[in-house]
Amino acid sequence: MPYIRQDKRDEFDTELDAFIIRLLETGNNESMAGRLNYSISRILGAILYDDERISYSRINEIIGVLDCAKMELYRRIAAPYEDDKSRLNGDVY
Repeated sequence: MPYIRQDKRDEFDTELDAFIIRLLETGNNESMAGRLNYSISRILGAILYDDERISYSRINEIIGVLDCAKMELYRRIAAPYEDDKSRLNGDVY
């Protein structure tokens, strides 16, 4: 999960904050998915590019990270959003 200790977060937050600002300021909402996918793909490619690092285990580990990040996004952001919309517009079930 993304809940690492604060001192470990501090090692990345300055650069990540600058990257996020740049990502949000560049282009429009319609191209956000492409820019975000590109950025994630570059990071993952850099991790896996080196033949010494690539293995089934490493690939499986990274896919697991992506799945967990997806599930955490759904749990923390999407589900509450959907709950609000259901209350506002009426439940389907």
